[in-house]
Amino acid sequence: MILAVDIGNSNIVIGCFDKNDIKFVERLSTNHQSTQMEYTVMIKNILELNGLAGEHITGGIISSVVPPLTDTVKAAMERLGCGRVLTVGPGIKTGLKIMLDDPAQLGSDRVADAVAAVNLYTPPLILVDMGTATTVSVIDSERNFLGGMIIPGLRVSLDSLTSRTSQLPRISLTPPRKLIGTNTIDCMKSGILNSTASSIDGITERIEDELGEKCTVIATGGLAGVIAPYCRRKITLDETLLLKGLRIIYEKNCG
Repeated sequence: MILAVDIGNSNIVIGCFDKNDIKFVERLSTNHQSTQMEYTVMIKNILELNGLAGEHITGGIISSVVPPLTDTVKAAMERLGCGRVLTVGPGIKTGLKIMLDDPAQLGSDRVADAVAAVNLYTPPLILVDMGTATTVSVIDSERNFLGGMIIPGLRVSLDSLTSRTSQLPRISLTPPRKLIGTNTIDCMKSGILNSTASSIDGITERIEDELGEKCTVIATGGLAGVIAPYCRRKITLDETLLLKGLRIIYEKNCG
């Protein structure tokens, strides 16, 4: 079995693969202060809760946008006996042709998303990963990674709104009763959900205009399931896209 770990700004997502099958997906809060021992215990507990132990894991792979935690989590996995643990970065085979000005600037999370997408879906592709930041990645019909956009995430926007105003409360992301809100909370819910969905609809339309062809649009990330139902265009929801990409990258490098 392979342990795939995505270290994000808000959450660490851990998935376990038995060949192509996902055995479990679990989330931890990203904590910069946690030590190697603390992450070792947390990962050990996750494995045990799912009926596994370190010796059941033959290898691991990490993508990370939090560099200070990368080596900490990698060492925790190795301490548990998880076999060879790879980190997505320079020197790792991905099979992607990255057309950026500086390919090294592409985050490992976007690399993993793109690897999964080109192997599982028909290009051209637009990938929308909704986490702390919302990233948009564009892959053309020749499977070239062209680039994309980075947008403030839904939670970042909402937290900014509530922290910079005196009378607006913190809210949940449960659906509002209708589009045109008639109280403060419903106005906020409708505003953040519908504006985010509308921005995705508009961005994908403009990308297609620039490419001159229709694209398959895939949404992933922790907030994708909240937003996708509000979008007007067809969007494929794949909440484990990144983990699938990590599995594919592991296989490309370790067989």
